[in-house]
Amino acid sequence: MNPETRLLIDGQLVPAASGQTYVNVNPATEAIMGEVADAGLEDMDQAIDAARRAFDDTDWSTNHNFRLKCLEQLKHGLLTEMEDFKEQIAAETGAPMGICGASGPHCEIPIGFIDYSLNNLPNYPWSRDIGEHDIMGGISRRLVEKEAIGIVAAITPWNVPLQINLAKCVPALAAGCTVVLKAAPDTPWSATTLGRIVKEHTDIPAGVFNVITSADPKTVGEQLVTDPRVDMVSFTGSTAVGKHIMALASGTVKKVFLELGGKSANIILDDADLGASLLSALAVCFHAGQGCALNTRLLVPREKQAEVEELLKTYFGFIAYGDPSSNSEIMGPLVNARQRERVLAYIDKGREEGARLLLGGGAPANLTKGYYVEPTVFVDVTNEMTIAKEEIFGPVLCVIAHDGDDDAVRIANDSDFGLSGSVWSGSEQRALAVARRIRTGTINVNGGNFYAADAPFGGYKQSGIGREMGLEGFEEYLETKTIAISV
Repeated sequence: MNPETRLLIDGQLVPAASGQTYVNVNPATEAIMGEVADAGLEDMDQAIDAARRAFDDTDWSTNHNFRLKCLEQLKHGLLTEMEDFKEQIAAETGAPMGICGASGPHCEIPIGFIDYSLNNLPNYPWSRDIGEHDIMGGISRRLVEKEAIGIVAAITPWNVPLQINLAKCVPALAAGCTVVLKAAPDTPWSATTLGRIVKEHTDIPAGVFNVITSADPKTVGEQLVTDPRVDMVSFTGSTAVGKHIMALASGTVKKVFLELGGKSANIILDDADLGASLLSALAVCFHAGQGCALNTRLLVPREKQAEVEELLKTYFGFIAYGDPSSNSEIMGPLVNARQRERVLAYIDKGREEGARLLLGGGAPANLTKGYYVEPTVFVDVTNEMTIAKEEIFGPVLCVIAHDGDDDAVRIANDSDFGLSGSVWSGSEQRALAVARRIRTGTINVNGGNFYAADAPFGGYKQSGIGREMGLEGFEEYLETKTIAISV
């Protein structure tokens, strides 16, 4: 494992101006793995300045063929270093190797997603003629032009860092923007190594792509969001922080993309194959529940609740965890001690508010190291309880009984969030009818999976603004200009 520890600013890999570093801790072992540059205000100012100059003084934003070549080089560089990169990502996220491989979202899949931008870029209609129009005594021919929005502040979380780093930065670069990537403090190498690959494997000009890591995300993050030289903020993280960023960005009327929290409902209708559909409940353990789109509310027919409970006891017994090198485990630790304590506090809150603990409920006694929490299932949950309303971001499932399709839709939509969800039924038509009534940005039907490079992802309500990935995700990074020419 050969992680990069330096910042990328104006085309150079550099230490923090202060010389300071901070440690990177493995969540599965609690061991210090190494260090990384601890950037401050001076470093961020230099990164923003470099990005501004690169956008204003080079042809990066208009040279589509050159950008395509550079992105092809980036993909090749990532593939060349993928095995080492995969080890770094597994180590700093705590994700078992099994979900960092070909079947997981941590490395190989998001690198493959670059192909969507490579295929989209040569064919995108940057200009279209909308014809002539006779108004106010004259005829004008109109052109609609698409242009890069400018400097993008990409602020990313720790749960699937490379996936989200690439989901923001690749479309932004493809659109002709320049980027300042501010990584989450807990997963810095997923950004710094990306910076080194850009430096060593591509012809991306100095200043087009910059990487900042800092132990204090608030100070440098607020600097990045409020700086008038920055044109757009693309943020993924908690709803609380997203609201704060939106308020800060309003001072300079920046465009803001927000992908925020979720409390998604997995709806089992009364004609579904109960045994097959309930297997999907195990997804709450994927990466220890650290996924915004994971279904953390399980809505089941009231008359089948006893059968559901017995099946869940059996199914959750299948979940093994505690071996970071495992290729078969889907669950690792929480990212740090603070997050573990937060999840355990939610579990305590569930007990206090009257939910019945079916299984789990604490830190595993057999693991003395690592920020693990047992897979936990609550039943007799009502939608008014804190554990049903707030995003826990841990392996905690809330089982809520419903009294038919209308009641299930009501419960699912009775949430501040609207990110994802699932519907299961013996009838695809019935499931699809329910799915279309759920106010979420993505939803799976009978085991479908929306996750793909060409599928836009984002949420309704307090789950965010805008879309990532797909054509909609690419166009987030574009401005629209209308030109009228007298005929």
